[in-house]
Amino acid sequence: MRLRNSRYLGSGSQSDYHERPVKRRRDRQILSKISVIGGGSFGTVIANIIALNGHDVQFWMRSDEQADQVNEHHENAQYLPGYGLSEKVVATEDMESAVAASSVIFVAVPSSSFREVVQQVVKFAPADAIYVSTTKGIESGTFQFMSQILSKEAPYSKIGVLSGPNLAKEIANQHLTATVIASNFEEVRETVKEYLRSNSFRVYTNDDMFGVELGGSLKNIYAIIAGIAAALGMGHNTNSMLVTRGLTEMARFGRELGADPMTFLGLAGVGDLVVTCSTPLSRNYRIGQALGAGKSVEEAILEVGQVAEGVNTVKQVKEKADELKVYMPLVSGLYNIIYGNESIDNIISSLMLSEKALDVEFAANEEKVLNGTEV
Repeated sequence: MRLRNSRYLGSGSQSDYHERPVKRRRDRQILSKISVIGGGSFGTVIANIIALNGHDVQFWMRSDEQADQVNEHHENAQYLPGYGLSEKVVATEDMESAVAASSVIFVAVPSSSFREVVQQVVKFAPADAIYVSTTKGIESGTFQFMSQILSKEAPYSKIGVLSGPNLAKEIANQHLTATVIASNFEEVRETVKEYLRSNSFRVYTNDDMFGVELGGSLKNIYAIIAGIAAALGMGHNTNSMLVTRGLTEMARFGRELGADPMTFLGLAGVGDLVVTCSTPLSRNYRIGQALGAGKSVEEAILEVGQVAEGVNTVKQVKEKADELKVYMPLVSGLYNIIYGNESIDNIISSLMLSEKALDVEFAANEEKVLNGTEV
């Protein structure tokens, strides 16, 4: 089923509150058991929002010690210290306990371990469970997105992806935030809208699952570049240029792969790109800051202390762009810095000396050609 011409459909109202359960529609009165797989910061806030809407949430974490700490103190002190969790969030290290009898399973683990974890999940999950990926990355070696992995490992399940400008710390602090649930199934879109509805966290819908995933993955590359630029002392003009040229590359690459270019104008595209290129709350931005300060990529990852998907994603995208002959100078510049040991100055050259100087080439079907230009 296709959505209306307006790609995004909102949910929620100004009278709902993040800190208290939301009044639900009559046809969704039955409270369900929901699973959140992955004990990081985003998995934590998603689990809590769902629990505050009255659902029992099984929260799978890799560490039994970490799960015990969450259950005892109702807080994920490792990732979101001070953020109180509902007693309906029950952490466990046992996968069978986490997913047995769950109607919806949110998977919030890094792309590097996504397939392995999902293979464990499907052993115990109901055959008709809905799967929702919140991971913004591309599997190394296969160039597969998380929805593709889910389709392969759980072929009879309905699948969705959740993405957008969603900094977990700001969600925890109830800053107004919007996200996108993308799926080919209306049931998935409407179900996730209901479970995540609150005053401070608003859910929009889209049916371009591939475009939403691609935007969420690609923006991590440009966040690293923006962090580098900030560390070099460059200002808002530079950041604005990086964001707009990054968006152009994203749309160009996405169009070649079959995504709807208009998706990149939404929350999962430019929305996520703007926020991750603007704040140290973004792990990828912090990686860039460390690189710009002269640290190696290994030192940068150690300093950040959490998985930053952009380091892997730039390698996957560079190789695919070369294969498809898609022009992506910023991607090439960052790849050469991380994997070719080239100077940071290389990325500045990629931005300033590239041969294409057309301002807007964002078109659904072909690159824009200026009037009077011979082709």
